[in-house]
Amino acid sequence: MKGFLEIIMVGEGREKTLHQQRSGKVTKKIRVGVIFGGRSSEHEVSLTSASCVLEAIDRSKYDVVPIGITKKGKWLVGDNVLELLSSQATEEGKAIQDSPTPVSLLPTPRGGNLISIDPKEGVGNKGQAIGHIDVVFPVLHGTYGEDGAIQGLLELADLPYVGAGITGSAVAMDKAMAKAVFAAEGLPQLPYVTLFRSEWEENPKVAEEAVGKIGYPCFVKPASLGSSVGISKVREPGELQEALNEAAIYDRKFVIEKDAGNAREVECSVLGNDEPIPSIPGEIVPSREFYDYVAKYHDSASELIIPARITAKTTEKIQELAVQAFRALDLAGMARVDFFVDKNTERIYINEINSIPGFTPISMYPKLWEASGIPYARLIDRLIELAIERHQDKGRNMTSFAPGEAR
Repeated sequence: MKGFLEIIMVGEGREKTLHQQRSGKVTKKIRVGVIFGGRSSEHEVSLTSASCVLEAIDRSKYDVVPIGITKKGKWLVGDNVLELLSSQATEEGKAIQDSPTPVSLLPTPRGGNLISIDPKEGVGNKGQAIGHIDVVFPVLHGTYGEDGAIQGLLELADLPYVGAGITGSAVAMDKAMAKAVFAAEGLPQLPYVTLFRSEWEENPKVAEEAVGKIGYPCFVKPASLGSSVGISKVREPGELQEALNEAAIYDRKFVIEKDAGNAREVECSVLGNDEPIPSIPGEIVPSREFYDYVAKYHDSASELIIPARITAKTTEKIQELAVQAFRALDLAGMARVDFFVDKNTERIYINEINSIPGFTPISMYPKLWEASGIPYARLIDRLIELAIERHQDKGRNMTSFAPGEAR
């Protein structure tokens, strides 16, 4: 495996190819559309991540276009769009003329143009191209941003974008599907069962039967959500109903997983496309019973310990498993892989994988890379490079076929 310094040096060489002509002179800045917000229960987390990306991105290299999506799905462009979404002014019926420009991204191959929209009449004949995007950096956590939805639109528009493609995004987002792939790949996991909301509502006893297969305590999770939203720890049968009611608010499918017991929560960041590399693993010591939404984003008492308090042998194994999981789901660009490590035996269990990890000031993904030798701004550079490289590689594929056509 290549060392961190070698990777950074290779990345810097590629960076020159993006910003220089054959003459070696700088041409024009790459125009990066940073998309955030969205129709998701992780909307607020996305805004926090986006604010950090927008602050750290190197403006001498990139023209940055902030693109905010409201909770109702409206796309807006403007210098103050992040501030506006944070105040939820667009959701409170404020005058549209005081808002950023409403836009749409048309799924036209090799177009890349944002089209302004008349808020009353729609695009019609009034749609105007207001700016070309060279590459997109989605900072959209959760539904419609991390599940392959936005990736599908960007594929139709033939735009390079940071992160995994449609398939990898969709599978990583669905914990039940990801666990099925991990099982097929022989990755170590805790016992779990999958349950659909419809079958539970029709016959509540199926939940008790499902938990009977793995035992208490356990965790009930919405299958396709992140940031620990909707997750509950169930210690005894009397708590199961409430946990399922909570999960049912957010998803049509649940994952019920055995509690790891006396275990460390260890995370490892992955960076790359076809040759991904792992970061130094870090450990989370939550301020609450488990690393829930409050402990992640609102309680400064949670500890992030880098490197994790595990042996060198366990560290190497976690890095190996993180890359294996990344490849198993055919991810690209970035991912954070979460593990449990038994404190007594150091036995490792993969928990889940996040294809658009948090970029907040306390998020492990950028912190682990910083500890591994890649600072925040350089990490953003590398992710943009990887997006362009992947798009160029995919551009080699033929998308039409005629029998007898010359090759």
